[in-house]
Amino acid sequence: MNDIYSIVNNREAEFMTTFRGKFVGVLTWEQLDDLWTTLRARATQQWYVYQIGEPPPELPLMPDQLHRLVSELDALLRRDHLYDYCGIVYADNLQEPTLIKVFDPNNLGSSCGFSGTTVLPGWIISRLPPVDLHATLPPPNSRRRWWQKLFS
Repeated sequence: MNDIYSIVNNREAEFMTTFRGKFVGVLTWEQLDDLWTTLRARATQQWYVYQIGEPPPELPLMPDQLHRLVSELDALLRRDHLYDYCGIVYADNLQEPTLIKVFDPNNLGSSCGFSGTTVLPGWIISRLPPVDLHATLPPPNSRRRWWQKLFS
């Protein structure tokens, strides 16, 4: 039984280490095109897509599902992010990505993390099975105190 928990905890730790690691911003739409081309070329690899707020997926996407996701996500970003630059997609490595963070153009908050809190992306595309980020990254203490006070 401990072996199962150890495996789960190691996978969670690996995902969180990668999630908190260094990322490169995709600044231009041309860079995003290149990233999508790289991702499509690796569609036969195991890719998970996690929409934050939903339960993390247990199974990776099939290659045709990944192609469809990339097309639909690209269309959404270009339609809703009305700027001549991208700037809301980040990858741990643009040539060999293992984790891509895509921020929702309609819910950006302060993605620079100036407030000291982690702003979660809208979607994560990952070679690693994702973990529930809401459970792993709880709200800041000020929000917890507010919430607890609200119903006490």
